[in-house]
Amino acid sequence: MRLFDLRIIIAFLFGLYGVILVVTGLGFTSTEDIDKAAGVNINVWAGAAMVALSLAFTLWAWLRPLPLPTGEGKQD
Repeated sequence: MRLFDLRIIIAFLFGLYGVILVVTGLGFTSTEDIDKAAGVNINVWAGAAMVALSLAFTLWAWLRPLPLPTGEGKQD
């Protein structure tokens, strides 16, 4: 797995924002906020979905790594 693979960067950002949303939803959401959202704690659900997407991107990058360039066809 290569460090600067775009899938890893996207996975990190989705995971970070997802964890922030889950913490916000569990710790800082009032019942008034939940009532406004038709009884659904949308921060928790959106955060959980983002964490799941982050795990999917990480798994994808781990199972299908990018090939390293071989230098063939290079003209000097």
